[in-house]
Amino acid sequence: MMSIRNIEHIIAPPPPHMVGDGFRVHSFFPGGRLIDKKRMSPFFLMDYGARIEFGPSNEPRGVGVHPHAGFETVTIAYHGRIAHHDSAGHSGIIGEGDVQWMTAGAGLLHKEYHEAGYSKTGGPFQMVQLWVNLPARFKKTKPKYQEIINASMGRHILADGKSYMEVIAGEYRGTKGPAFTFTPMQVYNARLVKGAAAILNLDARHNTGILVIEGKAVINSSEVPADHFVLFKNDGEEIKIEAVEDTILLVLSGEPIDEPIAAYGPFLMNTWPEVEQAIQDVNTGKFGYLED
Repeated sequence: MMSIRNIEHIIAPPPPHMVGDGFRVHSFFPGGRLIDKKRMSPFFLMDYGARIEFGPSNEPRGVGVHPHAGFETVTIAYHGRIAHHDSAGHSGIIGEGDVQWMTAGAGLLHKEYHEAGYSKTGGPFQMVQLWVNLPARFKKTKPKYQEIINASMGRHILADGKSYMEVIAGEYRGTKGPAFTFTPMQVYNARLVKGAAAILNLDARHNTGILVIEGKAVINSSEVPADHFVLFKNDGEEIKIEAVEDTILLVLSGEPIDEPIAAYGPFLMNTWPEVEQAIQDVNTGKFGYLED
């Protein structure tokens, strides 16, 4: 019999800040109650762009050229459209419901901004960006992308016949997600209609959290409103979710990476000499070139 997994904290959205001029985000971790950089390992950072409205603009808003090395960025779009380019010649558009899983690994230059058509009309915008750590043996892996369109995700229909688990990575009751991951993890969108229920059975050793994207849910007897993050203790497997209204929840659970962390800006390494080397590599052009 599975034991109930207890809630450690329900965290209200921290004060927002702008990343560039296109992304208004609440940084749930690391920081605040999750100041320990390993508390949600392998997930190192979560920036949540709660739903807002952007007005029309002829100049796409976004973030200019910047480096990444030593980890992966996972961008999940709920509303709006995001375009991106990198120094290896890759580019693409992340549409509503889609995910871009970028392995920065050995390092690249990147820029991301509102897609041109969306910029001209404006409208609702909502997204999540995760930084997923890489174990030391994969820090220098060759950069790559996984463009995960919504239609390619695993979909497990729940008992009510309308609600479902949208599996991005890992699996839910045998339904697998398309994302390749370097360490074991589960990444789902739980899309529940009002009154629906779902049960998660997750490894108690894995760090686990749930972000309520839309709606309101009762999670293990605690009511959690939209834009709040639930951090769970590592003391059980079963999580019960009941939708108070139509609700979307982002479920994150993964095997911790028990290695030192040296984090500086857009670099996530194991030692400070490795961070210094990454900075030197950027300055000497080893990450390539990308026009701003």
